[in-house]
Amino acid sequence: VPLAQDVGDNLRRLVLPAITLATASLAVNLRQVRSSLLDVFGLDYMRTARGKGLHERTVITRHALKNALIPVVTLIGIQVGAIIEGAFITEQIFFWPGIGRLAVQAIPSGDYPVVQGVVLVSAFSYMFTTLVVDVLYAWFDPRISYGPASA
Repeated sequence: VPLAQDVGDNLRRLVLPAITLATASLAVNLRQVRSSLLDVFGLDYMRTARGKGLHERTVITRHALKNALIPVVTLIGIQVGAIIEGAFITEQIFFWPGIGRLAVQAIPSGDYPVVQGVVLVSAFSYMFTTLVVDVLYAWFDPRISYGPASA
């Protein structure tokens, strides 16, 4: 069913594949968020923020979460490759047309330009994700700068 023809039906069909792809990485990411938050809560600037009388929600969202998400963003960036690989298998299981299904059909038939295109698109997606992760580092932590160093 084309997307424009029945959006609701397409969204219903997307639920199980999305849950399949997200479940494994979600558990690892939540564990990392918890661990990072526990590390950040013990730092001096957190005690200072609480000592200034800031509301606990403000302390968590503006001070703790921003610094705790740096390792999580790294982890998510690394997991993109696994999600792309998982999409190949998920498309086969749920009989979804996509880039993974295209690659799986092209390999046995010897259609190597298609396989090269799939590898190129997958590699570009991974590199773009790495670029986004690097930009997010600078947004989460202002001490990280990619401009010329001031001497």
